[in-house]
Amino acid sequence: MKKIAIFQSELGVGGIQKSLVNLLRAIDYDRVQVDLYLSKDERFWQIEFPEKLNIYYLKPTPRICSFIPFDMAKRVLRYDFSPGVEYDLAIDFNSYQCSCAVGALTVPAKYRVMWIHNDVRVKLANEWKYRILWFFFRQKFRYYDEFVPVSRALIEPFMEMSGARDGKYRVIQNVINVAEIHEKEREDPPDLELDGNCMNFVALGRLCHQKGYDIMLGDFAAACRRRDDLRLYIIGDGPDEAALKAQAAQLGIEDKVCFLGRRSNPYCYMARMDAFISTSRYEGQPLNIMEAMAVGLPLYCTKNLESYTEGLKGCENMAEALAAAQKQEKKPDDLIEYNQKILNSIYELAGDAK
Repeated sequence: MKKIAIFQSELGVGGIQKSLVNLLRAIDYDRVQVDLYLSKDERFWQIEFPEKLNIYYLKPTPRICSFIPFDMAKRVLRYDFSPGVEYDLAIDFNSYQCSCAVGALTVPAKYRVMWIHNDVRVKLANEWKYRILWFFFRQKFRYYDEFVPVSRALIEPFMEMSGARDGKYRVIQNVINVAEIHEKEREDPPDLELDGNCMNFVALGRLCHQKGYDIMLGDFAAACRRRDDLRLYIIGDGPDEAALKAQAAQLGIEDKVCFLGRRSNPYCYMARMDAFISTSRYEGQPLNIMEAMAVGLPLYCTKNLESYTEGLKGCENMAEALAAAQKQEKKPDDLIEYNQKILNSIYELAGDAK
């Protein structure tokens, strides 16, 4: 049986964390052994992990280690791993945290890979904190045997910014837990009153600059000037919440936009909406779009998101598309072939570790 070690900082709120949880629940543990190494015991996703999944916690990492050259951190940090185990595959799933990189690159393993979750060119241009971290951890890239972007669009930006043009790349998309979505969408959403005569849109994700909610509100306001029966429900919280509520008020659409906050079950809300909307500035592979597809919602996404989601057709003009939107029959997608292809790629990657 092949042995896989996965390194992740924690399982709090976020797309990376959710994608890992979905993967861990989908893996066939009769086929591979998986040991999960976490830096912190922080969980938002209240789930029962498979019994055969082994979870270990790395000792706390001094914060200063994120702000020293990676080669130095790699020499200084020492972690305890499962004794006597040599892994066929070690995965740095986080790709940002020093502890995950050091763990994946120092654990006894035959093959070492790093997941790529974001367009690093855009991320570096938009996030000053990430630029600082990148300066210190960019040395680590030469130690990996292979890189795993979650969409093909992430390869060229990463090669350009990292200099790893001679590296090996293998696209493996994110697992979507469709069974969980279909189970949870049947629940009754609390505190939700919908006007069935309105065109009800839903958006899902962290309220931050990356997700482009300021763009969404601007386009939605423009559409509302052309028709009065549009409503927008936003699920999520984050650092931009106050600013976005102020923007909605300034645009005169505060009575048409409802901020629902963070919900442990967003799917029961999504299932009762008429369409899904996303205006992210950049992504890796948007989980929320795939989840909306599983629910069967028509998609209204900005054109730039086509490069991150295979088969997606974005809107040329979002404001016009929203203004012309009509209720449609929902077509849920079970994504069976999609998910199995991902799992086969993981097993193949572990089998390639020779």
